[in-house]
Amino acid sequence: MVLDVIPRYYEALGKRDFDGARELLKDDLRFEGPFESFERADDYVTAIQKLFGIVESIEIRHSSADGDQAVVLYDMITSTPAGTQLVCEWYGVEGEQIAWIRAVFDTAPFAFLRAGA
Repeated sequence: MVLDVIPRYYEALGKRDFDGARELLKDDLRFEGPFESFERADDYVTAIQKLFGIVESIEIRHSSADGDQAVVLYDMITSTPAGTQLVCEWYGVEGEQIAWIRAVFDTAPFAFLRAGA
């Protein structure tokens, strides 16, 4: 079941179908990443929409699951000086929805975002 929900989530993001992606998230989604944390799915989706302003595509390199958790490694191809970056996301799924996400990636290539460039 976990490896059913996660691919549907990435498919929606790939189509920039943010409403479709949102349907796969619990309302009280908890997200923790290097730059931001959220406790509401709507806030997270707003941030993802902004992020996708610089994302050209996502290429999944690996995914695996154990019980109600999954890990996905992907290349995030951006239209910025950061270029292509490897991202790891760890997911917790409850039923047919994503309950939490933990993102890990090297923030150094994104320093230009903090500088306001």
